[in-house]
Amino acid sequence: MSNKIFYSLVAVFIIASSFFWIYMFQGKSFALPFSETETVNAEGISLTMYHSPTCGCCVKWAEYLEEHGVEVTMEETMNVYGTKRDHGVPNQLSSCHTAVVDGYVIEGHVPVEDIVRLLDERPDAIGLSVPGMPINSPGMDMPSDEEYQTVLFDSENISVYNTHN
Repeated sequence: MSNKIFYSLVAVFIIASSFFWIYMFQGKSFALPFSETETVNAEGISLTMYHSPTCGCCVKWAEYLEEHGVEVTMEETMNVYGTKRDHGVPNQLSSCHTAVVDGYVIEGHVPVEDIVRLLDERPDAIGLSVPGMPINSPGMDMPSDEEYQTVLFDSENISVYNTHN
């Protein structure tokens, strides 16, 4: 399968998933009962998020970050996969949006406490990713007992950075 077909299929899946969740939960608000990020203050952090104009969960992730003090600039693009490629995001770590903060890439629904930790520790890495779209990650906000992981990645390595549930 060519890369162009693969990226097209992934884009269709992400867009269809977004419409499904928007339709199913239109006008309803869900909050995780015991958020790990309740006390995290990320004042002074500014990031730029690149996302499809049709992706509602991307906007919800940005709102979640803003609630914790992050200044978010949203840039709509029809070429989210080009943005990912340009910023060194491996295909297997892809999600629905890509953000850039202080020289690091933040891919997908990464919790604010992981972003704060990344900027405090400043590891030699490209950035963080929450691959896919876990239903209980920030911006998705569907209650679940499922664990998901934030991973740290560079051009050669991927390692678990944090585990969430």
